[in-house]
Amino acid sequence: MATLAPALSVPSVRTLAEGAGWRVAEVTCSAGPQDPIFQERHDWTCIAAVLGGTFQYRSEHGHALMTPSSLLLGNAGTCFECGHAHGRGDRCVTFQFAPDVIEDTVGALHGATQADFRIVRIPPLDRLLPLMARIRGLVRAPDVLRAEDLALGLAATVLGLDQDATEVPPDARYERRITDAVRLIEARFADTLTIADLAKAVGMRRRQFASVFRQVTGVTPYRYILHCRLVAAAGRLRDGQSPVLEAALETGFGDLSEFTRRFHATFGRPPAQYRRGGR
Repeated sequence: MATLAPALSVPSVRTLAEGAGWRVAEVTCSAGPQDPIFQERHDWTCIAAVLGGTFQYRSEHGHALMTPSSLLLGNAGTCFECGHAHGRGDRCVTFQFAPDVIEDTVGALHGATQADFRIVRIPPLDRLLPLMARIRGLVRAPDVLRAEDLALGLAATVLGLDQDATEVPPDARYERRITDAVRLIEARFADTLTIADLAKAVGMRRRQFASVFRQVTGVTPYRYILHCRLVAAAGRLRDGQSPVLEAALETGFGDLSEFTRRFHATFGRPPAQYRRGGR
């Protein structure tokens, strides 16, 4: 009897918006460790915001572990591959740009001379939190004008960051353990988490874990947990379904004044005003 080849896990793509020289889509992948590495080619310049899950990404400029709130970077015409060696599934929003849009964007940036990305990832930086919140809002309520404004702003921000960025290749020996820690944080960010607990959960010493986590993800465990909490709180406030205090408590903030201070510093306005604007 002939043996049937395993079915390929093909990502599902939902177009959110598109226009002249740009398009935005939500891409959901269910591939796991048993699936073959996904190999493809970037037709246009690509910036993909990871909303959930983890995966390994490799292109001509190196490789990186992609985690929620990180940005995948791809140059037009280049080949890349994605794998899920350490966990199943991910969800991203991809922003794709034609060459003339990227050239116009670079030309408008002070001091920018490079139209191609030199790194493969932007880690979950604090300054990107408002953009990530807007991207999640776009998924819930697609709108062409808002999508175009967000796409052009994202391209300018990322191209500006890429000019001086350097990426340290992650230590492959620990990538699986850090992936497990990231997925644990993603599922339990509202709980009381400590570096010691996370290190123990993945079988590493605390100091070693903190150092390797930053190397692999680009941020410290503390900043990553805080990032997850603020993104989740922004989503609750933008939907207008949770009062400020409830949103703070539900996302792991035990002190309202501390939540208000951090939220205001990150999003440029206090939570109550953000909630009114979202509604």
